[in-house]
Amino acid sequence: MPLTPEQLDDTAQAATTPAARVALALAAVHAARPKAIRNLQLDDVDLSNRRLTIAGLTRPLDELTHRLLSDWLSYRRRRWPHTANPHLIINKQTASNTRPVSDNALTAPFRRRAATLEALRMDRQLDEALTHGADPLHLAVVFGLDETTAIRYSTAARKLLLTPAEQQHPG
Repeated sequence: MPLTPEQLDDTAQAATTPAARVALALAAVHAARPKAIRNLQLDDVDLSNRRLTIAGLTRPLDELTHRLLSDWLSYRRRRWPHTANPHLIINKQTASNTRPVSDNALTAPFRRRAATLEALRMDRQLDEALTHGADPLHLAVVFGLDETTAIRYSTAARKLLLTPAEQQHPG
């Protein structure tokens, strides 16, 4: 089942730092996995051409994510002006080396919330399937999914589209 507006609002409230807001957008808008977010490099972001490469798949950058990335990169430059860390998201532990942030550091703001980064990613893919007629090929192209995963999301979307609203149960 898709996440409810209340669940999405609850999770959005947890994104109180620039890095958390970027992680939220990457999961909720671009369906990026937490590991892919952790591994993003500065070179994967092309703000001037409004392009973003996640896990080898280049996609257009929407206005919200563009603004959040701009804010984050400005903050990052002010906070750690001499860091050599090539990763997009860093923190005080990783600013002095070249490692990505830990999974714990990335996901901590969203723990005990209605939706985790992983839940947001899955909700985004399901939303895309619902919006575009449950087409597995479309999902595979947009998100770089393998055929099995794309078919699974398409099947779930098809069931939701064919089930009367009165018979759908919250997740």
